[in-house]
Amino acid sequence: MEQLQSFFPLILLFMVIYLFMIRPQVKKQKQEKNFVSELKKGAKVITKSGMHAKVLDINQDGTCLLETSAGKMKFEISAISMDMSKKLNSPEKKK
Repeated sequence: MEQLQSFFPLILLFMVIYLFMIRPQVKKQKQEKNFVSELKKGAKVITKSGMHAKVLDINQDGTCLLETSAGKMKFEISAISMDMSKKLNSPEKKK
């Protein structure tokens, strides 16, 4: 019984780490994967560096062609920010 009690804090620590660190990260990765799979031509996006663009083409090799005010640019799909793009495309709240 004492051996079980000595492992209890370790088990509790693992549970806390799982609930507050691992699980939210896995959830975020699933959301990002879902966002990338739903990305389509004509969608307005913002890259992680802050460039506003419109998707022109999505390639199978993990890149996409974006149209910015400076012209057409090729980006990795992972460079598109899910959070900022969702804010851009969400309907504005009326005050």
